[in-house]
Amino acid sequence: MPLINTLSSGKSQINKISSFCEILENKLPDQNILFTDLLEHFNKRILKEDNCITREALSNSHGDWYEWLLSISSWNISKENNSYLALLLPTIATYDVSKLYETNLYELILDLRDKVEKAASVQLITSNPDYVIIDPTNLKIPNELLKPIKEITPETISMIQSAYQYFSGKCKFENIIGYISVKTSLRPDRRLQLAHEGSLMKALYTHLQTRNWIISPRGLKYYAIVTKANDSDINALKTVATHSITTVHTLPQAAVDHLFIVNSLLEADKTFKNILSPK
Repeated sequence: MPLINTLSSGKSQINKISSFCEILENKLPDQNILFTDLLEHFNKRILKEDNCITREALSNSHGDWYEWLLSISSWNISKENNSYLALLLPTIATYDVSKLYETNLYELILDLRDKVEKAASVQLITSNPDYVIIDPTNLKIPNELLKPIKEITPETISMIQSAYQYFSGKCKFENIIGYISVKTSLRPDRRLQLAHEGSLMKALYTHLQTRNWIISPRGLKYYAIVTKANDSDINALKTVATHSITTVHTLPQAAVDHLFIVNSLLEADKTFKNILSPK
């Protein structure tokens, strides 16, 4: 499989899926190898193939490669422990995560967006987290999603990327229990993005709870996963979810419930055992 594609313009483009499978030799990486070292190894192989590939192109590929490594871990942990599912999501330009809900719940979110715009001439603009956490209780899981990942092929990546589609329009309020956002590195602007997204997803959850008069729900979790973080990153993500300070009837909530540092398959397995185990 070619690591590099040549576009009609003559420019080189990284074939992310082929590169991922080829460089890993279709095998799961060693449990202890650092993901950052693995990504650097990817860089060297790609540049050896075509030294015209830019650092920006490599950095862009890192995000997908990191997510796929995490997805393999979460997939296998779910199968081993018969636990919750963490499913990779596309960008909101491709699919609105709210569509995972049953039609009546999704229409409530559409109604909210419509009323916000009509009442104040502003828009409720949302993004998709990288993963949705689903409690599959009372949901039919296709056989394709019940098998552990033992080798890495283009078909494996396709399955990881499309698995969310099986649950589109089928989730009840209680099936979606959390989200995860992933960054290979943190900058001050990325910290704000995580806190904003976590706060907004929890506000939408609370809106659905209110509209459906759901008393004492389990709540929604929002997690962040990064390869490394410092004290400033950790402290910055301790901010409050905005909607939770507008009432005295409930305690303030965190926008980001926990920041996990994951830089190996071993750390990924440990993290997903924590996140996906029924509480």
